[in-house]
Amino acid sequence: MTPALDPHSVDYFRLSPMLIVFGVAVVAVLVEAFVPAAARYRVQLWLAGGGLIASFVALLLVTRSYRVDGASTAMSGAVIIDGPTLFLQGTVLLVSLGSVALMAERRLDRVWAPLEVRTAAGRRVSIGGGTTADTGEGEGAVVDDADLPADAFTPAGATVPGSAEELIAGRAGTVTTEVYPLALFAVGGMMLFGACGDLLTMFIALEVLSLPLYLLCGLARRRRLLSQEASLKYFLLGAFSSAIFLFGTSFAYGATGTVSLAKIGASVAGESLTPVADHTLTLIAVTLIAVGLLFKVGAVPFGSWVPDVYQGAPSPVTALMASATKVAAFGALLRVLHVAFPAVERDWRPALWVVAIATMVIATLMAVTQNDIKRMLAYSSVSHVGFALVGAITLSRAGVSSTLFYVAAYAVSAFGGFALLSVVRDATGREATDLASWAGLGRRRPLVGAMMSLLLLSFAGIPLTSGFIAKFAVFSAAGHDGAWTLVIVGVVCSAIAAYFYIRVIVAMFFADPPEHAPEIRVPSLLTSIPIAVSAAITLLLGVFPQWLLDLADAASTFWR
Repeated sequence: MTPALDPHSVDYFRLSPMLIVFGVAVVAVLVEAFVPAAARYRVQLWLAGGGLIASFVALLLVTRSYRVDGASTAMSGAVIIDGPTLFLQGTVLLVSLGSVALMAERRLDRVWAPLEVRTAAGRRVSIGGGTTADTGEGEGAVVDDADLPADAFTPAGATVPGSAEELIAGRAGTVTTEVYPLALFAVGGMMLFGACGDLLTMFIALEVLSLPLYLLCGLARRRRLLSQEASLKYFLLGAFSSAIFLFGTSFAYGATGTVSLAKIGASVAGESLTPVADHTLTLIAVTLIAVGLLFKVGAVPFGSWVPDVYQGAPSPVTALMASATKVAAFGALLRVLHVAFPAVERDWRPALWVVAIATMVIATLMAVTQNDIKRMLAYSSVSHVGFALVGAITLSRAGVSSTLFYVAAYAVSAFGGFALLSVVRDATGREATDLASWAGLGRRRPLVGAMMSLLLLSFAGIPLTSGFIAKFAVFSAAGHDGAWTLVIVGVVCSAIAAYFYIRVIVAMFFADPPEHAPEIRVPSLLTSIPIAVSAAITLLLGVFPQWLLDLADAASTFWR
């Protein structure tokens, strides 16, 4: 049982991976306040990268301790350090490190010719050539941003999209370094989200990981209005889902007299020495809590925000959300279902069956109709939520281990897929995500085409890729549990999904390039390495998956 509140029960060693991330995030905020603007980019990059690496090293040490001493609580029962926690935190840290590297991609070395623009305040300003003049003349004007550097983030988030002020900031070499502390706070919240021992701590973790993402989604350099629309949609729907989750928490407390997941599970099961939970309030609680978590994982019908937000957000942020956020959200969902409410599985399983089937079918059919590759991958992300739910609602050790393997394998591939989208740009510097722009790309840049093809084949579940092993694992666990309906629907949807993945591959290698083919921006080594590693792991897990399957199986037992 969860120990009584005791200040001495805070295990700082086992909390150290999260504490390092949060501590570095706080230092990064101070850097924004006190370090000169010219040095912030390098300082923030080293802080973020070094903090995530240090956190991963600390996680390895905690894992070694866990193998000797077993699972435990780390903060008076509010945080649980067990197998799923360590597995999920390791996955979040690895894909987050790649996302931070993608955020660091900068093209600020171009020499600009002098350009005269008029600001909204009526000032005529000459930019470039090392001079800036203010004549006090002119009317307000909006300037095209086509000649700005190919930076993923706007240089001035508070300015009007496409305004002269934004152009001035871009040509001055301004870098939005606030993205690093925001990303670190989000990563820290993700690490905590799947490790929570009670519902209130889970709500706090949900807010900590969500609030920075709301801001990051609205900071895209290109297509600013689309980015700001995505940020607003995500914020409003996220606020509703958080309220629903908190409402469910109140019903759980009313039904059992506690917010501890372990004590809720014991009360719902009617175990001795615990008050028996009210059945009606319990069903309301599990429904509302599940809705809040299903929003975060992006399941149908609660994932209607995913296509718009993924398309409008900067690609590094989309890569982070599609990989790390889903890993953390599935960790929280697994813990709630398997620790707090397994005794009422006969009541919630039929509903989650419907959600899983609807997610697989609707997202797959919607993806078929898309001609924008980024939006297509967004719908693909939703469909993969349905496949992972097949394992998540299977209350067995095989169901947990297969789900852990699935979210880890998908997170790596999803990061690589969205990261590669940032490589292909049109003449104005915007990402060329429409399918026609990718025609002939594989022949012009075989390496980019080969890596994208490998990741797409993994999404489709083709053998010798991690996606095939992941789908086989969750379908096998569901089949052993008697959920053959889910297996059949999943297999059929996988076959349909192969069409829109292979369509992209055919366009890259067998279609003629358009008259004005987009440029292939050669990424820096800092960005190229994570993308290459993502593709390599996708292939490695397809050929030699047993090592990760064993890790997932060893980490499949929740502490109660």
